[in-house]
Amino acid sequence: MNFLELVQTRRSLRTYLDKPVEQEKLEYILECARLAPSWKNMQCWRFIVIDEAAGRAAMAESMGESNPGRKALMSAPMVIVLCAVPTESEVWEGKDNMMLDAGLAMEHLILAAAEQGLGTCWQGLFTEEKVRTALNVPDDVRVVAMTPLGYAAEERRPRPRKAMAEIVYKGKWGQG
Repeated sequence: MNFLELVQTRRSLRTYLDKPVEQEKLEYILECARLAPSWKNMQCWRFIVIDEAAGRAAMAESMGESNPGRKALMSAPMVIVLCAVPTESEVWEGKDNMMLDAGLAMEHLILAAAEQGLGTCWQGLFTEEKVRTALNVPDDVRVVAMTPLGYAAEERRPRPRKAMAEIVYKGKWGQG
C-alpha cells in the first residue's frame, strides 16, 4: 500500500476486537512515533502504554459520560497516552511547538498502526489531572492526547473532505 492509499483508508475506530496487539507491531508503531520530526530535534514526547483493564478504565473515567471515546478506550486491548515535556520544546511567536511536536509523533503512531492493520482513534477530550493522577505523570509534563490501539471490530467508510480548491492557494491567500 502506498502512502496515499494508507491515508485514504485509515479511519478512527471506536470498537475493537478482543485480540491482543503483537509486541512486534507495538514496537514498530512506537519506533515510527519516536522518529517524528520536532522543534530543534528536542523530541518532547513521551508515551505510556496501558494494556491492563484497570488502566484503560481509569483513562475512560477521565472523560465525560457522554464522550464516545470512553467506549473506544474500554473495548481496545491497549491505550497509548501521549505526554509532552514543555521544557523540551519552545513557544515561538505565539506558536506552541510542543503541541505540534506531540501531534506529529501521534500522527506517525496512528499512521504506523494503520499500516500494521490496527485501529486507533485520537482522543483529546479528557480531564488532564485525572490522567496525570492515575498514571503518576509529573506536574511539569502535559498529557496531550491518547488513543486506543487494537484490531477493528467495525468497518468505517471514508468521511467527506474539502475540495483541493477550498484549501490550497497559489502565491497568496485566496488565489487559485
